[in-house]
Amino acid sequence: RRSVAATRRQQQSLSSSAAMRRGFAHSARQSLAAERNRTLKGEEVPFDGHLKTSMMFTISHKAGSLQEVLKHFWKHDINMTRLESRPNPRGRDFDFFVCVEGDSQDEHVRALLQDLEESQACQNLHLLDPQMVPWFPTRIQDLDEFAHITLDAGEDLESDHPGFNDPEYRKRRTELTRMAIEYRHGTELPWVDYTEDEVRTWGAVYSKLKPLFLKHACNEHTKLMPLLEQECGYGVDNIPQLRDISRFLKSRTGFQLRPVPGLLSARHFLYGLAFRVFFSTQYIRHHSKPLYTPEPDICHELLGHAPLFADPDFADFSQEIGLAAIGATDEQILQLARCYWFSVEFGLCKQDGERKAYGAGLLSSFGELEYSMSDEPEVRPWDPYDASQQDYPITTYQPVYYMAESFEDAKERMKDFSQSLIRPFNVRYNSFTETVEVNRHVVLEPPPSREEAKDLERAKMAKAKGE
Repeated sequence: RRSVAATRRQQQSLSSSAAMRRGFAHSARQSLAAERNRTLKGEEVPFDGHLKTSMMFTISHKAGSLQEVLKHFWKHDINMTRLESRPNPRGRDFDFFVCVEGDSQDEHVRALLQDLEESQACQNLHLLDPQMVPWFPTRIQDLDEFAHITLDAGEDLESDHPGFNDPEYRKRRTELTRMAIEYRHGTELPWVDYTEDEVRTWGAVYSKLKPLFLKHACNEHTKLMPLLEQECGYGVDNIPQLRDISRFLKSRTGFQLRPVPGLLSARHFLYGLAFRVFFSTQYIRHHSKPLYTPEPDICHELLGHAPLFADPDFADFSQEIGLAAIGATDEQILQLARCYWFSVEFGLCKQDGERKAYGAGLLSSFGELEYSMSDEPEVRPWDPYDASQQDYPITTYQPVYYMAESFEDAKERMKDFSQSLIRPFNVRYNSFTETVEVNRHVVLEPPPSREEAKDLERAKMAKAKGE
């Protein structure tokens, strides 16, 4: 599959090379002049804190030609973020596409371009305009741009929701969703004073699931639950606070929680994982049916999801899915959402020769947890290439599950799949600055407004359902 992925990327590159060449109309000096006069309507994405310059040049098919050109980069201490070569269709020479740290007005970059233009080994030097791409978050605080843009749940309840006709419950949901909407990155996570009814509902779920964890949950989840009880206040008579859990996760794996008022689009939700952020609701299911919820609530988030974000391998695996979403097409987002569904939500793993659950949808549902351990569903080996094409129901138990050998194995397979996705650039996460960096010279389009984003996502959902 690696060879297939590589072949797809090569075909994509070759098919676009002719179109790219048609856009290279200026020499390096002419491009520099144009650069000074051009105003970009968007935000340029840095790499390792630096803006970038993109260029293309041709190197003759002679021994030592590449070395002759590269010595100029060394001479001026210029770091490359991208180096790609393609055969020139008009002969035996090669076209090189290079991105370097520093904009075209940087004195070191200007000196490099001057040397390259005068070098006999380097021909047809052109500066390339940055590529305009749809907006995506590059800093962790950019999550503020869309964390409030929900498609469902929150304070808006469906008519079949157990709390639909309960005015006090609906008032409480509105109160909790307002807290999430008003939250901004860098401020303290909101503290919720849960009511007696809410604590009793939590306690009923906690009491039902805890003995099942010992029997069916993966080893990592089983080991982490006592730590959460000790460090974060997990217990049958207490709903833990997001701020306490977030501090605990941050200290162990760098993951953190962020309150969300309802269901986000798949793209926006996965963007959070790229920054090691998990969007969590703070409201709880209706007390009349403590063992049933039609949407994710705090029982699902804190009992199913949160514990495993304290495991380094699982945290890395989850972030891998999120990073793959940066720059992905709508079809690729759908594929990644399926991978997420069959792993983080409903994943199984093999431990000590037994089937264990690590997906939060299983760990927060006593009925489906026991069902997933039976002989009734189909269980396949974890394969993101297969899972990315597998549809799933959302109102019934899953007919198909995927079982990983380990979190490390699941992560490596997910990384391999992510690298097979053809995107405009490659991505990496800088954990020190909590930023996403790309290796190409790109400029972001302005982000859509809240209403534009909601309309766009709803249109995509309707199209995916064939409406």
